[in-house]
Amino acid sequence: MFKNFHGYSLLETYHKMRHAQKEHPTTIHKKLLQGIFVAGVTLLIWNLPITAFGIDGLNIVQQRIIAIFAFATLMWIMEVVPSWATSVSIIGLMLVFTTDSGIKWMCNPDEVGQLLSYKAVMATFADPVIMLFIGGFILAIAATKTGLDAQLAKVMLKPFGNKSENVLLGFLLITGLFSMFVSNTATAAMMLTFLTPVFKQLPPEGKGRIAMALSIPVAANLGGMGTPIGTPPNTIAMKYLNDPEGLNLGLGFGQWMMFMLPLVALLLFISWMLLKTIFPFSQKTVELKIEGGMKKEPRTYIVIITFFVTVLLWLLDTVTGINSYTVALIPFMVFALTGVITRADLEEINWSVIWMVAGGFALGYGLNASGLAALAVQSIPFGQFSPLLILLLSGLICYGLSNFISNSATAALLMPILAVVCAAMGDKLNAIGGTPTVLIGVAVAASSAMVLPISTPPNALAYATNLVHQNQMAKIGLIVGIISMVLGYTLLYFMGTLHVI
Repeated sequence: MFKNFHGYSLLETYHKMRHAQKEHPTTIHKKLLQGIFVAGVTLLIWNLPITAFGIDGLNIVQQRIIAIFAFATLMWIMEVVPSWATSVSIIGLMLVFTTDSGIKWMCNPDEVGQLLSYKAVMATFADPVIMLFIGGFILAIAATKTGLDAQLAKVMLKPFGNKSENVLLGFLLITGLFSMFVSNTATAAMMLTFLTPVFKQLPPEGKGRIAMALSIPVAANLGGMGTPIGTPPNTIAMKYLNDPEGLNLGLGFGQWMMFMLPLVALLLFISWMLLKTIFPFSQKTVELKIEGGMKKEPRTYIVIITFFVTVLLWLLDTVTGINSYTVALIPFMVFALTGVITRADLEEINWSVIWMVAGGFALGYGLNASGLAALAVQSIPFGQFSPLLILLLSGLICYGLSNFISNSATAALLMPILAVVCAAMGDKLNAIGGTPTVLIGVAVAASSAMVLPISTPPNALAYATNLVHQNQMAKIGLIVGIISMVLGYTLLYFMGTLHVI
């Protein structure tokens, strides 16, 4: 991804390692067998008699959406192909087999039921939430291209001095802050690069190196909770919470930060205490030297001004009336007109994440527009379920899955289902703070999953430094994750019952 920032070589090495693993003959053989299994299950569900589902009124279009949903679930969990490729397949399958632009002899509404709008399926790629993602990526590219990120890191780390424990706190806080607005993968790569000279100063036999190396993925994962653009699960949650045809809560960027920022700050402080206790420093001081800095040119100052104006507008969205999705396109417009962002820079946007999210949105649209969600509500007595059970199960399932597959894929899979479940439960959810508690809780659970090197890209990058063993990462990841879940859900419960959300 971003070729202009410190740490690109580390990212490149990481991606080459991932590619080598995928191209290994054993992996290819395993993926082939998994692909055959997924195809078999999908075709079985696709061709079952409609009566086999036990849902009154089910039509063929809805049955096909169930099959596509099963396909997406298995493909995302097994990671037969990259998550974004599965999402593209979801959109393609829905267009060909369930819309008014599908295969003529397979999409006769008189035979298969009400068809979906092909325009609406395609429009999931231009959903306002997608614009929010693009705006976030554009800001990140501009900041790294002008060296603003390195300059900010240098300035912000200076007050922490040279005491080892304070430097550790500095890296946690700065990484967490950057991860709220910049890709956590890019942030982790940049900050690990800045740590390289520090690693050389610390004795190999000490545990301080481990604490420093682990601080980056921990902070990157936790920091993403702080803003709606910090991590894809947050933005997906915003999509369902603010959908005009759904919950239509009008949850703003500033409102999100109002209750999530204090949580992130507390979790980062707890992480600091844990890291320095579990992996104590044997050397009490380190000299921190960060190379590189901001390019002193007019475009840099354009980026600085635009960055702060954009963040300010995001925070004041309920005051100005400009929602966060519209604000996200302002930096894109300014940087395009002033030449800060070029055609080549657009290639640096993380399109795979955007496709990943769009596929999840298409799946959610299919569930609702086909009437399948309504049928499920009628067939399953969600209203009789315990609100606390729904809350705990959704969080635990998300946490479990996110430790093994993409947290974006997990959120894209669970959010549309939970939106339907919560709608069916109605006022009964008021006991736990309503639907926002459940959906935002899923976003918190996704960011809390950091046990394994494969759990998140920042974890994999830290593991690739060879300074951290898997059991050490699992130990701190599990402790921080559990604390994050407990504090996060407690905060959401009280915010919900007080009707602040």
